[in-house]
Amino acid sequence: MFDSLSEKLQDIISKTRGKELTQDNMQEALREIRRALLEADVNLRVVKSFISSIKDKAEGEKVLEGVDPSQQLIKIVHDELVNLLGHEQNPLDFSGHPNIIMMLGLQGSGKTTSSAKLAVKLKKEGRNPLLTACDVYRPAAISQLQTLGKEIDTEVFTIPDCKDVQTIVQVAIDYAKEKGFNTIILDTAGRLQIDTDMMAELLLIDRIFKPAEKLLVIDAMTGQEAVNVAENFDAQLGLTGLVLTKLDGDSRGGSALSVSYCTGKPIKLTGTGEKLNALEDFYPERMATRILGMGDIVSLVERAQEVFDEKQARELEEKMSKNSFSYNDFLKMQKQMKMFGSMDQILGMLPGMNISKNDREMISHEGGKQLKKMEVFISSMTPAERNNPDLINTSRKKRIAKGCGMDLAEINAFIKQFEQMRMMMKGMTDMKSMFKGGMPDMSRMGNMGGLGGFNGKLGKHAINKAMKMMRRFK
Repeated sequence: MFDSLSEKLQDIISKTRGKELTQDNMQEALREIRRALLEADVNLRVVKSFISSIKDKAEGEKVLEGVDPSQQLIKIVHDELVNLLGHEQNPLDFSGHPNIIMMLGLQGSGKTTSSAKLAVKLKKEGRNPLLTACDVYRPAAISQLQTLGKEIDTEVFTIPDCKDVQTIVQVAIDYAKEKGFNTIILDTAGRLQIDTDMMAELLLIDRIFKPAEKLLVIDAMTGQEAVNVAENFDAQLGLTGLVLTKLDGDSRGGSALSVSYCTGKPIKLTGTGEKLNALEDFYPERMATRILGMGDIVSLVERAQEVFDEKQARELEEKMSKNSFSYNDFLKMQKQMKMFGSMDQILGMLPGMNISKNDREMISHEGGKQLKKMEVFISSMTPAERNNPDLINTSRKKRIAKGCGMDLAEINAFIKQFEQMRMMMKGMTDMKSMFKGGMPDMSRMGNMGGLGGFNGKLGKHAINKAMKMMRRFK
């Protein structure tokens, strides 16, 4: 998502670092930004407006004393990106009893899957959604929604053999009131832009039932065509918001930078993966900081709060402090990390990680391979060995190696890595308890040699460095 644009913008801004912003180098930076936006498939109208706004602000901005000019350029570009992406986050409108959300889109845009993802999101937020199958034209559309409904444990309302969409919606509303559903998600039929009859059907649903939200689902991979689709639907239906799917698969991101600006409608939700929990609220400010390589710590923390089990985390912390962390605990931790997202996504959210998309993917791929091997290695152990790593001696190692088809050297390497991780975790919990109540207990410093797999002078050096950083951020 935005990877090529992000790399280019960061490179352009870094070239101004340490230099005074002059008319000449500002013009050069603007030319480069313009080229980067066009290569990212951003609509030409949007590019012209964006460059013009940056130019006006840059010329009117006084260079503050003691501030790197590149930082001022980042501020200007950041603010304009936020404006381009819709200024501020726009939450879903839940008015109405029941609340009605109409999902719209072209054929193949990911509308049915997005409807199921939205149901998952709303359930997490405490709502009780009812998926309603309104696509009476596409073969197997209803069965697809029913399959997704079973997967996410959400009821799907259908009227078998009924082709009248107005009747389906009306009966679904009556059913929702009777059964206590507070949100109805209408999965309407995908259509072509030129299909006037099907557009008329949507207009009737809109005028009769007045849905609180009319969300257009757009495939980010369609590029500039996304603008034409959004403008067409908006002209006929008056959209309330946009849902961008497959943002994780589009390295350019031009559609996301264009649709909101060209239609004046906010991007409300984004699909960032294939899993049914991969639908997120869209925050222009956070997206702008990610594009400029400044990370997105807020989203990272929110995702961690969603994924990690607090009780399990406390239990793991207690085991770490007692150095009783087992292979079973490692597998539990791995399961939670998988729910958190790929290493590639996590690295993209961390500030100051100037790592290219290719390098992030390579790190993620290699890390994933190693973790899968580790899982195979652990599954070849007996339950007793998984629970007590200290049981594993040379003869047991040989048996495990034979069971998982690995060399003994590889088994030894995995065990060594696991032991280093246990020591590091023990060191981290020691440091946490050392800082309880304010000032650290210096008498415990001697026990910190294993922190991060270091010992002796290296361990002390790591601690001193950490202490200096802490003092600097007080």
